[in-house]
Amino acid sequence: MRILITNDDGISAEGLTILEAIAHEVAGPDGEVWTVAPAFEQSGVAHCISYTRPTMLSQLSERRFAAEGSPADCVLAGLHVVMHGQRPDLVLSGVNRGNNSAENALYSGTLGGAMEAALQGIPAMALSQYYGPANRETGNPFEAAAVHGAALIKKILAAQPQDAQDYRLFYNINFPPVPAAEVKGTRVAPQGWRPGCHFSAEEQLSPTGRRYLWIRGGNQHVEATPGSDAAVNLDGYISVTPMRADLTAGDALDALKAVEWTGK
Repeated sequence: MRILITNDDGISAEGLTILEAIAHEVAGPDGEVWTVAPAFEQSGVAHCISYTRPTMLSQLSERRFAAEGSPADCVLAGLHVVMHGQRPDLVLSGVNRGNNSAENALYSGTLGGAMEAALQGIPAMALSQYYGPANRETGNPFEAAAVHGAALIKKILAAQPQDAQDYRLFYNINFPPVPAAEVKGTRVAPQGWRPGCHFSAEEQLSPTGRRYLWIRGGNQHVEATPGSDAAVNLDGYISVTPMRADLTAGDALDALKAVEWTGK
């Protein structure tokens, strides 16, 4: 198996090292793992691409590259430049430092990389490690992902349905904020909602009187929609959420179609 990996925390991130090990286990002894990751941290860039400026690409070692762009840029670079037209069988993005459950999924560069792969017709998964008191200060806060990641990916690959839709499936995987031995299992769960857990902006003044804004996140441990990804994560389970890039609100289509619109 040939696997392309990326992330949004940057080429030097600890989570990328964890993902490289996971990818090698999934690819097998005769497989290939290619890495194209951002040269600098790109957290929160979602699915953006560097459409209006060039992206510098540097080779660091065999099958390992850094791009001065977003995770989606890195996937594009991997597919169309680095791998010389040899399409990967799978794209993995992560392991993110922090969860991408619930509303975080909309901002996540980790998911942006997986989404771009899906738009290119390639199976893709985004992996993220929830942080909390039980794992944040341990020797390896990524332990749950490191121990359970490869087996979980193999199970998803074996179970994924044939997908002929225009917007292909990709998977959002979040590991709970506990050590590996305390993971209770895996739950297939929808994207959830954490009430009040939204981003905000805070103004500060520099010593010279200039105004600056800092973006702040919300409490990641508030009660979430029961049975959703964030809820099962906080209960000690790995969440697997199948996603598509189609943003149509299907539940609102019929109501809008029933409106008597003026004009043609």
